Amino acid sequence: MNILYLHGLDSKLSPEKRLVLEKFGKVYAPDLDYYTDENAIQTILNYYPNLEIDVVMGSSMGGFAGYHVANIIDRPALLFNPAVAKRSVKQHIPDFGEKFNKLKHIVIGQIDDVVEPKDTLNFLLSHFNPVTDLHLHLVPELGHNIPVPFFEEEVTSFFSKL
Repeated sequence: MNILYLHGLDSKLSPEKRLVLEKFGKVYAPDLDYYTDENAIQTILNYYPNLEIDVVMGSSMGGFAGYHVANIIDRPALLFNPAVAKRSVKQHIPDFGEKFNKLKHIVIGQIDDVVEPKDTLNFLLSHFNPVTDLHLHLVPELGHNIPVPFFEEEVTSFFSKL
């Protein structure tokens, strides 16, 4: 299983979270600069041209990119507080005829003070597709940062649905 993990705006995949993911497959986590690369989604698609990605994961800005990459390559996705509605940096979304028909497991921290939960929910409602296997996990006590034990629970739950 090849796992594509996309980090957030000012973060990287931590060694602890990498260990969690490595229980489920080989992890590919490109180092992205969303500030200077307005075409980060296309950059991600170009990173591994000959690799079959099985699942896409991301958090915050990586959740935004992961949402679109997963739709473009038609793969399941696990996204934490995805910045799908608003971003602090400009990003171009390539037009690849998004498919929206694979599992999307989206975790939203209800006390996130970086990515507004209402905006994410409104975006998902406005882009709702009844053929998508959409799992929303609204977590009342979760903010923007994802603690490792919670991350492990969500990753395990996601893989159990595949």
